[in-house]
Amino acid sequence: MSVNLNALKQYKSVDLRATAETASPHKLIAMLFDGALGSLAKAKGAIERKNISERTAHLNKASEIVVGLRGSLDLEKGGDVAANLEALYDYMIRAIMQANRNNDLDKVQEVMDLLLEVRAGWLGMPEDIKQGKPASAPA
Repeated sequence: MSVNLNALKQYKSVDLRATAETASPHKLIAMLFDGALGSLAKAKGAIERKNISERTAHLNKASEIVVGLRGSLDLEKGGDVAANLEALYDYMIRAIMQANRNNDLDKVQEVMDLLLEVRAGWLGMPEDIKQGKPASAPA
């Protein structure tokens, strides 16, 4: 049974790598949102089970992903939107650390809610912007 489980994990790993290698920059950011949300959900489960080491591992992973999201911002081209996202990501990182320190389910949920909001905006972008084309002028 463990051989099949290991094979499944390897398959998922290869599938994720293949997806990442062929994904657009827009899709890669969406994958980061999904990864952070998945880690936060796992951290919530670990908090409920009182599993400190698992909670810490998942919150650390979520924090690393949010740091990556913050690092992907182009503050020069992004203007106020990028600056506001940078501040929001900084807040999320601090909130994750606080959730880890205090074993705080509500703080984890708060970060999840914020990420879901940003993710929805990201996924709702017009297709031309998703593909890196300049936005068309209004008619």
